[in-house]
Amino acid sequence: MHEHTPSARASSRPFRVLVAWSLQILEGLGSSEPQLTAASCSHHRREHGPLKRSCGVAIVKGMTIQHLENVGIVVEDLGAATRFFVELGLKVLGEGPVEGGWVDRVVGLKGVRVDVAMLETSDGHGRLELMKFHAPPARGGDRRAPANTLGIRRVAFAVDDLDAAVAGLQARGAELVGGVERYQDSYRLCYVRGPEGIIVMLAEQLG
Repeated sequence: MHEHTPSARASSRPFRVLVAWSLQILEGLGSSEPQLTAASCSHHRREHGPLKRSCGVAIVKGMTIQHLENVGIVVEDLGAATRFFVELGLKVLGEGPVEGGWVDRVVGLKGVRVDVAMLETSDGHGRLELMKFHAPPARGGDRRAPANTLGIRRVAFAVDDLDAAVAGLQARGAELVGGVERYQDSYRLCYVRGPEGIIVMLAEQLG
């Protein structure tokens, strides 16, 4: 990784910590063997009753999934995408350039040069990694793809005021995919399409 300015060095530190953590997990996978199988889980049920949720998480010997670390989104305009999510209430953890042989080997591409912005929700439990590829060039996609297109189609956020969130995003050029709907007495929700065609679901809990 090459930092080009003092501010980049400071702001990219959280990203370097996240990368180091991820690489430690990846290194642990190399020599691991499956630990839980359908048969072993069935045996556990017969002998001890239903598996606890924490037991079901362990899938590889010596490694457990602790939480969803982040979701990565490749964008063309990193600034616009970052502002969109900041408007939603996410905060920027760090920004900076990433390149080098280790990146090439991880993502399976050559000559990678990418700018990254890591954002986090206000509760500290959800992160988004926005990536602008300078090299190799990003592949084009259908920015108007409908919600039933194969692949990762949207990210979802809980908000405390759906109408205010939608109005704020629309003021920045976002648009409703459909309409605002009420699901029983539980939620009001909608899909919003932002920059790069990114679809975000917003949900406000009722009661």
